[in-house]
Amino acid sequence: MSPLLSVVSSLALWVGSALLVASVAIVGPRRLYALWDDLRDRLWEIRKPLAGLVVVLIASAIGRSSLQTVSELFGLQLTWAIYALEGDFVAWIQATFASPRLTMYFSSVYVYGYVFLLSFPFLAYLALPRTATVKRLVVAYALNYAIGLVVYTIVFAHGPRNVMPDMVTSLLFTHNPEFMALTGEVNEPANVFPSLHTSLSVTVGTFAVLTRREYPLWTPIAAWLATSVVIATMYLGIHWLTDVFGGIALALGAVYLSYRIVDEAEEEGERETDGDGESEDGE
Repeated sequence: MSPLLSVVSSLALWVGSALLVASVAIVGPRRLYALWDDLRDRLWEIRKPLAGLVVVLIASAIGRSSLQTVSELFGLQLTWAIYALEGDFVAWIQATFASPRLTMYFSSVYVYGYVFLLSFPFLAYLALPRTATVKRLVVAYALNYAIGLVVYTIVFAHGPRNVMPDMVTSLLFTHNPEFMALTGEVNEPANVFPSLHTSLSVTVGTFAVLTRREYPLWTPIAAWLATSVVIATMYLGIHWLTDVFGGIALALGAVYLSYRIVDEAEEEGERETDGDGESEDGE
C-alpha cells in the first residue's frame, strides 16, 4: 500500500468513527432520524453555497501550483520581514515544550483532529430544522479558501522550518513520515500566510460559540480542538505566529461575511415569496 493510500485509509477510519460517536452523543438520535427523512430536501436547499464551495476547492486544487509560481515571481517577498518581526518565537516553542508525547498529540490533532473539526459541523448543522446555519458554515468555508488563495498569490513567504532548519524541526514528519505524502498533495511550501489550518479551525470554533444553545456539548470540544490546531501549526514548525494572527483575522472576517451573505439572500427570498403570494391574492 502506498504511503498516501495508507494515510487516507487511516484518516477515513478514525475520522469516520469519531463522526459516528459524535453524531449520536452531540446531535442525538431524534435529529439524526429527522435528517435522514429530510436529507434530500435539505441538501437541495443548500445547493447554491455547496456548489460555490466545490468550485472554490476545485479552483484551488487546479490552480494552486500555477499561482504559487506567480506568487514567487511577482508576489510580496515577506519571509524575512516576518522573521524580523517575530524572530525565533517558533524555535523557542519547540526548544521549550517539545516532547515525544506532545509531538504525538499535536501531530494527530493537526491531521485527524483537523479533519474531524471541519467535518462534524456540516453534519450537525445540516441536522438542524432550518438550513441557515449550515449555509453560513459552507459560505464561510468557501470564503476562507477563496480569500486564502488570493492572499497566497499576493504574499510569498516560507515557514519557519524552511527558514531555520537548524533551529526548527518538522516535527509532523519526524513523528509520522507518511504524513508527508498527504500534506504534499494539499499544500505548497510557501503557503504560509495566512494559516488556513488556523482560519478554518477558528471559523468552526466561532460557529460553535454562536450555536452553543443548539449544541452546548460541542462548544467546549470545538474550542479545545481549534485551540490545539492553532498551537500545533507553530509547535510543529509549519507556521509563524504572524500566520496564525492572519488566520484568525481571516476566520472572523469570513464568519461575519457569511452571516451577511446568507441572511441577505434569505431575506430577499422571503420578499420574493411574499411578493408572489400577494400577486396571486390580487388576481
